[in-house]
Amino acid sequence: MRLFLRLFLIIVVGCGISSCSEKKQDKTIITQKPKPVKKKATQSMSDYEQSIPVEWVGSVYHVNVSRQADQSLPLADDGAGNKYYDNKIKLSIVRKDQSEFYSRTFTKADFVNYVDESYRKNSALLGIVFDKVEGNNLIFAVSIGSPDKMSDEYVPLVMKISNLGAVSIQKDTLLDTGNTEGDESEADTEDDDDGV
Repeated sequence: MRLFLRLFLIIVVGCGISSCSEKKQDKTIITQKPKPVKKKATQSMSDYEQSIPVEWVGSVYHVNVSRQADQSLPLADDGAGNKYYDNKIKLSIVRKDQSEFYSRTFTKADFVNYVDESYRKNSALLGIVFDKVEGNNLIFAVSIGSPDKMSDEYVPLVMKISNLGAVSIQKDTLLDTGNTEGDESEADTEDDDDGV
């Protein structure tokens, strides 16, 4: 039995000594080489043209809008580091006899007084769209915002052009709800439930 106990102690001490010894360190360091981030080329939004006939002040006019990327303007940034060319938008209003009543090319600079600093620096002129006739004015919706087509960030503006050619611009404070039916209050609809 003593022999067994001695043998057992030798094995335990041997294991203890071998486990306390310092492990050999490998001096090889394995790392991955960082891949260089490829810069995307400067992008541009798609061009568009639109011509709409409009009855206004007793005659038919054609409202023509065309948007094009302009490489001479400062670049816009979508917030993710992607650069875009800003747009210029030509708006012309043509009479029935094909003479021009109004023609002007707009850039974001024409609207900077109506947007905050972040939109002045990093946004693009997204669009000018004919909205409606209101008395002697043609009403247009103007949007300035992120050039990324997946984004819905923009500042809505309203631009009015009078029958004398005067232009006025203001922030759009009304929300478009799409409700074209009459205003029916919640109380009216509750009365129609018949108590069920």
